[in-house]
Amino acid sequence: MVRLPLTPAEVERGQRLGALLRRARGDRSMLAIALDAGVSPETLRKIESGRVATPAFPTIAAIADVLGLSLDALWSEINRSDGGDRLARSAPDPGERLAM
Repeated sequence: MVRLPLTPAEVERGQRLGALLRRARGDRSMLAIALDAGVSPETLRKIESGRVATPAFPTIAAIADVLGLSLDALWSEINRSDGGDRLARSAPDPGERLAM
């Protein structure tokens, strides 16, 4: 399977996702969160660092659940286009590639 190159928007969205997960994790250990979510610590580290810009949806759903994050709020936050705290939209465009 050939993976298409990520667009700059996808890379930026992955970076926002990683930053949001790091903030939500706070002082909790990466190892504990990863194990509770059923993912490897390396996977969580790569997502938090933005190295995996388009992680699988079940992975993000499991991490969000452990962190107590709503998937709706998570999606809205990582897709904001204004660079601020306001949410630009709450659902993906029908033709948009899902970033999770």
